[in-house]
Amino acid sequence: MLAFILRRLLQSVAVLLAVGVVSFFLFRYVGDPINAMVGQDTSQQERDELREKLGLNDPAPIQFFHFLVNAAQGKFGLSYRTSEPVSRMILERLPATLELSFCASLFVLLFGIPMGVYTGLYPRHWSSRLLQAVSLIGVSLPTFLIGILLILFFSVVLHWLPSFGRGETVDIGGWTTNFLTRKGLEALILPSITLGLFQLTLIMRLVRSEMLEVMRTDYIKFARARGLTNRAINFGHALKNTLVPVITVAGLQLGALIAFAIVTETVFAWPGVGQLFIQSVQFSDIPVMAAYLMLIGLLFVVINLVVDMLYFAVDPRLRGGGAARVGGH
Repeated sequence: MLAFILRRLLQSVAVLLAVGVVSFFLFRYVGDPINAMVGQDTSQQERDELREKLGLNDPAPIQFFHFLVNAAQGKFGLSYRTSEPVSRMILERLPATLELSFCASLFVLLFGIPMGVYTGLYPRHWSSRLLQAVSLIGVSLPTFLIGILLILFFSVVLHWLPSFGRGETVDIGGWTTNFLTRKGLEALILPSITLGLFQLTLIMRLVRSEMLEVMRTDYIKFARARGLTNRAINFGHALKNTLVPVITVAGLQLGALIAFAIVTETVFAWPGVGQLFIQSVQFSDIPVMAAYLMLIGLLFVVINLVVDMLYFAVDPRLRGGGAARVGGH
């Protein structure tokens, strides 16, 4: 177990190094940041002085080395757009993105798993066919269109929910949360549904296919022959074995929700790190863009490691020598 964890940690470091290489060299060609920082009246001498101060005249390997050293300490320099510390800008907006992703994940799990179980247990029922047909909406429609339609119906027509922003928030030790105010919770509903609808469809279909496969296995037939109740068979045996692949996909999808919240945050003017990234692209704010990619890479690595640990809690077959197999999935 310890060897498995150490091996995964080494792999995680390698992944973060690869993300660092991509984020550093990719954004060197998105435009000249000096043009975004100064006005048209700035002289060439002032431009050169600013370029030297920011270290943009250093060779690329030297800049990359400084980038890695600072990134390991959580330092990403100053924003080219606002001259604020990038780390502080990320931390100020991170609670909004994490809470939105958490609520979207909760929406996916609370609705996706029961819908998948139901359609797997009753595949020919008319209600199961209706759920599968409706689920196609989550796959077919783009995220921004879903968000616009929800705003049109629930905000513009019915006036039930806010159409943009976080609403009222409470600051707790530097962490701003929506969970302690009514308007803050209302502001989370539409963006959470928009962000999670596509993932809900994936989870529902995954659970359904796994349930159909598990229900055909010999040990389920043996359980029926022993006279166990349908509830014990469906939830005590079938669902438990179905959760192993679901945990993998759900964990990775949580990382995907955080990474791809950009579109949802843009549609709902949600002040998270995704919206900050979009603004940084417009102004060629390289430190912020690089910090965002490093943050997303770190979150994926941590989530993947936690998912691997959960294997051992859910499936006892993986505990005695199965770590090597899990590490190679």
